Amino acid sequence: MSLRSNDRQWGSVAKFFHWIMALAIIGNGIFGLMMDLASSPMQKINWLALHKSIGLTVLALFVLRLLWRAVDKRPREEPAPRWQQLAAHVVHGMLYLLILALPLSGWWFNSITGKPLQFFKLFNLPALSAANPDLRHFSHELHEYLYWILLLVLIPHVGGALKHHLFDRDNVLRRMLPFGRARSGSVPQGEH
Repeated sequence: MSLRSNDRQWGSVAKFFHWIMALAIIGNGIFGLMMDLASSPMQKINWLALHKSIGLTVLALFVLRLLWRAVDKRPREEPAPRWQQLAAHVVHGMLYLLILALPLSGWWFNSITGKPLQFFKLFNLPALSAANPDLRHFSHELHEYLYWILLLVLIPHVGGALKHHLFDRDNVLRRMLPFGRARSGSVPQGEH
């Protein structure tokens, strides 16, 4: 499998970014929602530090993904009605905005609390704003709501991929699967 994408298939690098970010975002979100299950205040602090570092990793991967996307080819779109292509573009755009906004909102929330932001205990990152206890609740709620919105936007993303795979029997999902290969001839729409 090629590192770079071509007109038929996503390359290994694009697939890596897609799946590692999906796992990190969903897993870290669930991890963040489970913080209250920590058995001690120290465990919660350690979990929170890990949650923040994973979020910063997602942000770094997002930047690398954008850089890679700028130089990598894109497979041609599978035939679909215009409204479906437009919906797919809107959903992808929303996902990109949310993937950027989610870690930035967490960074902002951390800045609002006035606490240092460490990346895996290796170095500190600068605050995005001055500490402001009046915004603490709002910034936390914003961060959490962005995660729920992202999950809602994932429904049409995953649903669309499954629809293409199970009903249209085309290559939309197959060419993004980690070990998937595009079929040489998709079944044209309406002939299944």
